Amino acid sequence: MSTTLVLGGTRSGKSAWAETQLDATAPAVYVATARAVDPAADPEWADRVAVHRGRRSARWETVEDADGTTTAEVVRRRTDVAVLVDDLATWVTGLLDDAGWARDAASVAAARSDLVGAVAARRGAPLVLVSAEVGLGVVPSTSSGRRFRDELGLLNGELAAVCDEVRLLVAGLPLALKVPTAPEH
Repeated sequence: MSTTLVLGGTRSGKSAWAETQLDATAPAVYVATARAVDPAADPEWADRVAVHRGRRSARWETVEDADGTTTAEVVRRRTDVAVLVDDLATWVTGLLDDAGWARDAASVAAARSDLVGAVAARRGAPLVLVSAEVGLGVVPSTSSGRRFRDELGLLNGELAAVCDEVRLLVAGLPLALKVPTAPEH
């Protein structure tokens, strides 16, 4: 069993690399956290979703529009197969949307704690989590931008502490930030 956190900036290749960590010929669960939008209202976003869907193996079960509760529950309950969660930036955006972007919303903190606890307690098949790295950019000029950066940065740090492995993708290249330690004999 292993848990891997895959971080990267926009268009870094993090999702595609994370998908290669699952066996395309074996069953798995792909948790897609982006919320559905009307393709007519945002055709560019619909195209991005279609590209992601097109890369998924037909052997993988997909859970789409995964909210805070659903994501943690899949991590907790589906230990029989590998699970890929893509991505935590859209997951946090959904949490903040649901909370009206209120600062220090208890629902956001509770969902973060629930997910981190589920990851820390997971035993069984591998788990791969994809998230945007927000710590390398400028300080956002808007309150909502800073709120998002703060929440995602906090989640990334808490997950990095409990995951066995952490990778940072830069220009499609995975850099090892944390590698699994060999069990002591």
